[in-house]
Amino acid sequence: MRFYVPTRIFFGSGTISHLKEIIDERFKASRLLLVTDRGIMESGIADKVISQLPEIHVFDEVEQNPKYTTINRAGEWVDKLKPEVVIGLGGGSALDAAKAIALLATNSGKIEDYEGKEKYISPPIPVIAIPTTCGTGSEVTWVSVITHTERMFKMSIKGPDLFPEVALVDPDLLISLPPDLIASTGMDALTHAIEAYTVKAATFFTDIFARKALELIFPSIERAYKDIKGEKVAREQIMLGSMLAGIAFGNSDVGSVHCLSEAVGSLYDTPHGVANSVFLPFVMEFNLPVAKDRYAEIARLGGIEEEDSDAAAQKLIQKIKALSKSMNIPSLRDLRIKESDFADIAEKAYQNNSNPSNPREAGNKDYIAILKKMMHES
Repeated sequence: MRFYVPTRIFFGSGTISHLKEIIDERFKASRLLLVTDRGIMESGIADKVISQLPEIHVFDEVEQNPKYTTINRAGEWVDKLKPEVVIGLGGGSALDAAKAIALLATNSGKIEDYEGKEKYISPPIPVIAIPTTCGTGSEVTWVSVITHTERMFKMSIKGPDLFPEVALVDPDLLISLPPDLIASTGMDALTHAIEAYTVKAATFFTDIFARKALELIFPSIERAYKDIKGEKVAREQIMLGSMLAGIAFGNSDVGSVHCLSEAVGSLYDTPHGVANSVFLPFVMEFNLPVAKDRYAEIARLGGIEEEDSDAAAQKLIQKIKALSKSMNIPSLRDLRIKESDFADIAEKAYQNNSNPSNPREAGNKDYIAILKKMMHES
């Protein structure tokens, strides 16, 4: 049994205002790089960083499902810039990109050279991760997921040195997040907690964090969706739940929901949170024969008062479907996924390195059956 979270966490409303103080105390660095996306720049959120660090260099070309070519282009730039610290600001894409760019700052070659576990030679330069969504968990994990567009595959770059040095988690950064992103990233966090609690790799330690995450996310997600600005408590709860879920799955694993969502994301560039939201209840139905008792426990954490485990697990799945509907999560058909691509999606899902962790063994035929059922019910 292992459990490892070396990241120093600063959590709370207004925490971002202490960024310069944290850098001065912990790093005493002068060459800084901000990795973000243009949406964050245009929203004004990046100003909260730049105003404190006016000399900071900015790379704002990160896209959803960051591409390996983008990371390699940034790698060439940082090779000349020689930053001492990378600050990732944004959703999971920006944070994953920041980790990957920090790795290329100390290692030669291309990011695809480091696909897999601990393929790097030198540890990356320090990363400060500042999430602006309530679903990624990347601020406390040791993984960077980068899309190889030619292979149409999401690469996982892993290693204990990829944990951010600092996670600065400020719930107030959610205030300007639109409802559809609250919905998809909140459901992403819920997926992380559920999969962390049910995968084969779950442990006593990860269960503690997954359970607490579920206790926070269930009562807060709809309130945050309806009024993220006015619901301060819900905003804080869902942000904290997201981070705790990240700690949980980062030390256990995820399962078939992520296998499918990463496959679809690599083919269709579907946002990760949206894909997880769509697949979650249907993969849970598939896992039900072996995960019933764990789902029943989750149901009770979610406020379902039902002693019979079969009934509780079924009600949990229905609750998640109802939750998705109330927050306008799209269906598989809405994502315009072609049935002719099902075999390719299934193969990519099966090849995902998290597939063996799923509580129920899932092969190509199983993934195709899940996709067909989803399309029929859309």
